Amino acid sequence: MAYVRQCGCIQFDPIDICGKNAELVLHARVKGFTKQMLWELLYRERRLVDYPDKNMAIFPVEDWPSFERFRQAAREGGSRFEGLDELLDKAREHIRTNGPANGDELPIDGKFWWKSSVHWSNGKNAARAALEQMYSTGEMIIHHKEGSRKSYDFAYRHIPAHILNAPDPMPIEEDHLKWRIRRRIGAVGLMWNRPSDTWLNIWGLTAEQRTCAFESLEAEGSICSLEVEGIRGKLYHLCEDEALLQQVLSGEKLKSRCEVIAPLDCLMWDRKLIKALFGFEYSWEIYTPEARRKYGYYVLPLLWGDRFIGRVEPVRDKGSGTLKIKNLWLEDGVKKTKQIQSALEACLKRLAALNGLENVSWQNPSGL
Repeated sequence: MAYVRQCGCIQFDPIDICGKNAELVLHARVKGFTKQMLWELLYRERRLVDYPDKNMAIFPVEDWPSFERFRQAAREGGSRFEGLDELLDKAREHIRTNGPANGDELPIDGKFWWKSSVHWSNGKNAARAALEQMYSTGEMIIHHKEGSRKSYDFAYRHIPAHILNAPDPMPIEEDHLKWRIRRRIGAVGLMWNRPSDTWLNIWGLTAEQRTCAFESLEAEGSICSLEVEGIRGKLYHLCEDEALLQQVLSGEKLKSRCEVIAPLDCLMWDRKLIKALFGFEYSWEIYTPEARRKYGYYVLPLLWGDRFIGRVEPVRDKGSGTLKIKNLWLEDGVKKTKQIQSALEACLKRLAALNGLENVSWQNPSGL
């Protein structure tokens, strides 16, 4: 919870090759993390919630009131579509009587044809359309997931009333933008004021608004600026992280460890920044046609100590109980020392354990 509060939100992605994105993010940072821990925080303890932030995301439930403007926009958008209210009433009645449900369990057939593309494309499954609309408005939350299938239930049954009914703490748009920008800076750790995927889903954010937010946050003593040799312009961090920055700059000897980094990890949100700071160029090639891929379908960066040393392509094989390593690519200038080899082997064993596997095997034995 301390880490999630530090980063604000963890981006969610359902693809599971060797753990979902959110699981890999936490695995790299929380010693002893298991997938069950995240499941319990989301669906049993309800200390975390699934809801859009940086695209689909997971964030602390106490931040729920700060996204009221997005739920209100969904209510206003849904009111424009004829026939939607009837679908919502059917879904409510079923869930009120029978408990949490997914789209296949609702007694709603056919498709719902929208008159515009405000929310979904024409011809969306009517049951799922109803559930997703109530999820967008905050009437429903995701009760649990089985694989990629989501079941929904009334939010009031699971979110405490003092959180669910709290007013928007930042009704002024400028304050809301500053809050979200500050969260994103804290998530990445060190950020510049440039166009970036880091700002995704901050609606209507212009370059001028972003600059005004940076300037205001710095004037308030909320973010601090610094210069990095070889990089044009300032970079910014949360002022509360100053002690950590000074610890790093002091040259204190820190024990290096090797970790796989999730493709949508907050550290990787601005890949131009990563290239500028670390000289490491990364592209998630999952949506790249196979013939055009340089590396592979689901390739993860490898961080060792304070540098990216390469990338690895691991695949979970439940049948054999093995984490199969399809390939390993070390960066130019990285030598396969015994220290790196030992750290990498320990890293991959931990990744195997995260996925409930006992063994690690190399598809290309010479890779290591």
